[in-house]
Amino acid sequence: MTGGTPKTTISEYYEDGTVPWIVSGDIHKGEIFDCDKKITELAVENSNARYLPKDSVLIALNGQGKTRGTVALLRASNATCNQSIVSINPNNQRELFSDYLFYFLKSQYRQIRNITGDKDRAGLNMPLIRSITIPLPPLEEQKRIAAILDKADAIRRKRQQAIQLADDFLRSVFLDMFGDPVTNPKGWEVKKLDEVGVLDRGKSKHRPRNDPKLLGGEHPLIQTGDVAKSGGYITSYSATYSDFGLAQSRKWKAGTLCITIAANIAKTGILTFEACFPDSVVGFKPNQLVTTEYVQTWLSFLQKILEANAPESAQKNINLAILRDLDIPLPPIEQQIRFTNTVEKINELKRKLNNSSKLNKDGFNSLSQKAFAGEL
Repeated sequence: MTGGTPKTTISEYYEDGTVPWIVSGDIHKGEIFDCDKKITELAVENSNARYLPKDSVLIALNGQGKTRGTVALLRASNATCNQSIVSINPNNQRELFSDYLFYFLKSQYRQIRNITGDKDRAGLNMPLIRSITIPLPPLEEQKRIAAILDKADAIRRKRQQAIQLADDFLRSVFLDMFGDPVTNPKGWEVKKLDEVGVLDRGKSKHRPRNDPKLLGGEHPLIQTGDVAKSGGYITSYSATYSDFGLAQSRKWKAGTLCITIAANIAKTGILTFEACFPDSVVGFKPNQLVTTEYVQTWLSFLQKILEANAPESAQKNINLAILRDLDIPLPPIEQQIRFTNTVEKINELKRKLNNSSKLNKDGFNSLSQKAFAGEL
């Protein structure tokens, strides 16, 4: 069944709510023990929202990006969901185990999306969900398969947690060495960002930007999504410019700090190779007053503020003038260099963890295929 959305105009449906109300964005958690959005019991009584049994399997019918077709296990009691989610409540009489169903549907993510043609605005619906066929071994075999996959998935999750802990550690080191970059409690000298380096927008003069003549050559093209998902250092790319594309753009050197100013606001990544990027990305090259890693981490503390205050037309964006006018505290360059050395060590650890996570993911996917083909 699907859920519902209580009327947003009735404050009693939302104020001081205690009932977890799950939306599509929550499905990426995999297992849901709680969620940010809450509604009241009165809202449940007076809307299409329904209480969901614990261990229900949830599928996102639609949502932004790769959300459609994502699945999760509900571990919370007395939770509800909106209409963009379908919940499946395995019936023991049908001998279907929730965890087994979850892992099977998770293994079918691409196939589930393909049901709708994988169009950007396509959505799933109940008839399409009901059309999915499920291999159904005996209940005890389902539990055995689920237990094996759960152990394998736990290893992958621990790798991801370790990467997050590494990021949290760097932020703690920054605060310990330099203090809060917004309030500057250590009283460091302050300059404008354009006084500590050169800031320029990328170039993409030709229109339309998707003209086939621009693409498919040997020159790496970095876009906002590549920066946002880089994890700090840009080590790969998903598109290239031809010589024609390069002629209407500009190639930036390795070591350039890329800063997004549209769609993804103030996300950053340091180039590890020469690349072009469009005018939705700004390139920063430091002078002798700062290190690139110091500026990058400083910006990470400001990212939410810049995003919240970004003007919005078709999409949120900030301009070069806003970045140039930012006040940046300037601790001694020797301290910044020590911080940069720490960043490099932590990022080497993260690279190893990411490589290990990729191997774990590949191994997990292979294990899933064998499990649901009856070969485990």
